[in-house]
Amino acid sequence: MRRKRRNHSPNFKAKVAVAAVKGDNTLAELAEQFDVHPNQITDWKRQLLENADQVFGRSENRGGDTEHKIKELHAKIGQLTMERDFLERGLERIHGPKGKG
Repeated sequence: MRRKRRNHSPNFKAKVAVAAVKGDNTLAELAEQFDVHPNQITDWKRQLLENADQVFGRSENRGGDTEHKIKELHAKIGQLTMERDFLERGLERIHGPKGKG
């Protein structure tokens, strides 16, 4: 009988992949311990090893992205401030200065 398809959390996958990288146990032992097929463990291990460089490079990329995002947000704030001031002046022309209605 087939088992219902399971979705594993990223934390679980990382835990299994790290255990596989350590090499303390065989794939069969890990498969039994974590109740996962050995082929799945091999895939997760391969993914971990292929993407390990992203873990250490992430902070460098984030810094540039953050600065760019901050500049975009400051530009947006400036644009919205100008639009608000423009509309406020238009309302003053129609209704008079603030406080008079």
